[in-house]
Amino acid sequence: MNLVNRIDYSKDAIVSKQLIKENGGNCTLFAFDKGQQLSAHTSPYEAAVLLLEGEAVIQVADQKHTLGAGDFLSLPAQVPHALEAVEKFKMLLLMFNKSE
Repeated sequence: MNLVNRIDYSKDAIVSKQLIKENGGNCTLFAFDKGQQLSAHTSPYEAAVLLLEGEAVIQVADQKHTLGAGDFLSLPAQVPHALEAVEKFKMLLLMFNKSE
């Protein structure tokens, strides 16, 4: 499966497509148009992001990370994080429910 080709961009929007949803976690593709953001939020689950194309800035707590295609970042549970599309980008988000 080519993940980049499984989701398309939409002008001025964030698009998501859930690939896997299980009790132990899920796997979701995202496509962010340039300039789109997710404000700081937390999750009760451990997560990981794999950037598939484009460029994003992901802030985890007080630390900013600039990611490009192929970059991987871990997001700890209960730690605030935010995303911004410096350029349009696609990413794979993996969430892990360790209580399952």
